[in-house]
Amino acid sequence: MACGTDHPERYAVPAPLFVLGSVVSIQAGQACGKGMFAIAGTAGVVVLRLGFAAAVLLLLGRPPFPRGSLGLTAALGAAIAGMHLVYPAMQRLPVGVASAFQFLGPLTLALVKARRPVDLLWAALAGAGVFLMDGPGGAPVSASGVALAVGSGACMAAYLVLNKRAGEQPGSPLAWGVAFGAVLVLPLAPAAGGALAHPGILAAGLGLAVLSAVLPWSLDQAALRRMPERAVAVMVSLEPAAGAVAGLVLLGEHLAWTQWAAIACVCAASGGASCFRRV
Repeated sequence: MACGTDHPERYAVPAPLFVLGSVVSIQAGQACGKGMFAIAGTAGVVVLRLGFAAAVLLLLGRPPFPRGSLGLTAALGAAIAGMHLVYPAMQRLPVGVASAFQFLGPLTLALVKARRPVDLLWAALAGAGVFLMDGPGGAPVSASGVALAVGSGACMAAYLVLNKRAGEQPGSPLAWGVAFGAVLVLPLAPAAGGALAHPGILAAGLGLAVLSAVLPWSLDQAALRRMPERAVAVMVSLEPAAGAVAGLVLLGEHLAWTQWAAIACVCAASGGASCFRRV
């Protein structure tokens, strides 16, 4: 075969790597965000993440303003803002534990639509995960942290429903939804004090937004163009495990074996519910 006639797709990045990149990026970003709490505060991290994410998405995509779907865009923005409850949750919980409780929201959404006996297995696994999370050998789990993470998970479930509808609309309601979410959390800025005026913190906030929001969103979009939605959802179920590893590597958060087992249960339940759900 002559030189230059090889098919370019032979050297293309496998689609699953896009999803794995997204999983690692968002959880490493959340761990980095938690590392910024000491200098910017929880409120400052949330404002920086959403504000810079909105700016980057709007500047890069330059989407038209969604005049015909303002209500949907506002609801999507509210859900995106609510998902950031996971940040104050991480003040009270390790990253992996907070992510596992957050994932109970999408998992519950999947199980609500379930109609088959096998779905009872995923519910049982999720229940076992919740039981093991505060099991022997680990520090007591903060009730307020759990409540915040579960609240974030409920908003994540709403986000998944609304974002699917937004994808059917012209323009880019998601980018404007992120912008609306940024406006909703803007009143938190004074709680960060003067930290948000420091150039170094602003630069770190931009990096956080790219790592934990813009890059994962872009990778997810690339994966969805090449993989079935169900396959992407199964792989995304690895996020709590990735969060636990990110917390261990980046923040030195050591979990009890029961908490690792709990995270495995939630990942398995979420992956199973996604894999075997009805089309």
